[in-house]
Amino acid sequence: MIDRRSLLRTSGAAAAGALGVAALSSTAAAADSDPTAGVTRTLLQEHPSPAEGWEAVQTLVQIPRHKESGRHSHPGVEVGYIVRGDVLMEFDDRPPLRLRTGDPFFIPNGVIHNARNVGTVTTMMLSTYVVDETKPLVTNY
Repeated sequence: MIDRRSLLRTSGAAAAGALGVAALSSTAAAADSDPTAGVTRTLLQEHPSPAEGWEAVQTLVQIPRHKESGRHSHPGVEVGYIVRGDVLMEFDDRPPLRLRTGDPFFIPNGVIHNARNVGTVTTMMLSTYVVDETKPLVTNY
């Protein structure tokens, strides 16, 4: 990534402008080609589970239009609810599941899945996990 301040100090304004536009264009193109660009997971709460070695974690997942979470798994179960949007939940080991606003879903322990936004708005999913506290919440593939 080009540091615009350094560039302006060491180059002429025209050269800086041309390079800045090129850098912004390549950054935008990279974001457009990255199917997971803009996906966010906001941690809402995290608590020890009654079962030793496990924890309960709740997140708000937001997936922009035409984007996806990317293939991943969790070290425990995911219980979710589509707050807003339309999602095609894709699995490695079963047919995809079409989910719409108001639909609940369940992902078993370790199942590789991908949430693809197939709607017209940013999808919002409330996901609650009961997971092994010694492992990362998400493993990407």
